[in-house]
Amino acid sequence: MAAAAAGPTVRRRQLGAELRRRREEAGLSHDEVAEALTGMSQPKLSRIENGRGATKVDDVKKLLALYKCEDTDLVSALVDLAKNGAHRGMWWQSYGAHIGQALGDLISLEAGAASVRTYEGAFIPGLLQTPAYAREIIKKLSMRPDVNIEALVDVRMARQSALTRAEPLTLWAVIHEAAIRSGVGGSKVMAEQLARLVDRASQPNITIQVMPIGAPAHHGMGGAFTILGFPQRQDLDVALVEGTLSNFWVEDAADVEQYAAKFDAIRADALGLDDSLAIITEQRDNIT
Repeated sequence: MAAAAAGPTVRRRQLGAELRRRREEAGLSHDEVAEALTGMSQPKLSRIENGRGATKVDDVKKLLALYKCEDTDLVSALVDLAKNGAHRGMWWQSYGAHIGQALGDLISLEAGAASVRTYEGAFIPGLLQTPAYAREIIKKLSMRPDVNIEALVDVRMARQSALTRAEPLTLWAVIHEAAIRSGVGGSKVMAEQLARLVDRASQPNITIQVMPIGAPAHHGMGGAFTILGFPQRQDLDVALVEGTLSNFWVEDAADVEQYAAKFDAIRADALGLDDSLAIITEQRDNIT
């Protein structure tokens, strides 16, 4: 599975959309901006606003100055997006032949995120998986015969370093009880996986809840999703909705806020932390 070299990354789209929004608020057309700034043509501005290609930091600063943007936090956040918009990563570059655009974006965003909130109804979230469990999931869900399973397992395990870095990612995961009681890989694999959950739940930056099988109708029934939160500004948060053949990034701030509200409702309907840990521990002990 070759990595997609063309097309906008999530960061570039975020940057372009915000710059377009600021231009419209300033009441300026593409032509007016091009006339006001040396080296800024109408086609170039269009490419920037549509996230097609990297954007220079100097261009971002000039545009925001022209738009009279006085929000220093926003300026700082957008400059950071410009610096990292083309950034596809460091350690994962060696896996480029096995990582598609969506996974590359996810890895890059996780590297810069401060928090992850995720609901998963079918299996344990990737950031909490053991290698053996991940291998079984990737084998079963991969729809292409040329997928390098071991490379993707390595990538998934390496992503988990975000949970133990100097400023660790904060993870809040709500997992359906069906995933806790599933037989992925057999009893040995599941026992190891559940033991990993028990261990991770003791970490101060990780919160794990279980949605019980007998729960009434809840927002998680709409499917799995993940929200990535960033330290600069809440309106730069994004949500990921994963599908069988493709993933969908939700980038509009108002839409992301709806997913945040949805997650709040899900965690309110899920079991408390002690009861969740009790279910995981009981199931681990039953199959050990």
